[in-house]
Amino acid sequence: MNDTDILQHLLEIEGQAATLVDDALAEGDRRIKEAEEQNRLVFEESYKQISSEKEADYLKAALNVKAEYGKLLDEFRSSLDQMPRHNEAFSALAFSLLVDNKCTE
Repeated sequence: MNDTDILQHLLEIEGQAATLVDDALAEGDRRIKEAEEQNRLVFEESYKQISSEKEADYLKAALNVKAEYGKLLDEFRSSLDQMPRHNEAFSALAFSLLVDNKCTE
């Protein structure tokens, strides 16, 4: 084998190596893209599941708070209904404060 044949053979091997590297890079990029897509799908599914659970928890808590609020409001109204009313005394006091009690200048 002469020098030209050896150099030609080395250039062919270098070309094959470059092709292998390019193919490996392309395959790596493809696998990365595929893994990213799979991870995105897993994330979206997990996100949907967790968010729906949290929303259900929120709605349940909101209903409980609303029911408790209604109960407390009913108890307060009941306690107000049971208090004696002194309408005449209140009217007299209001009248004396607003009309009889003139502001000093």
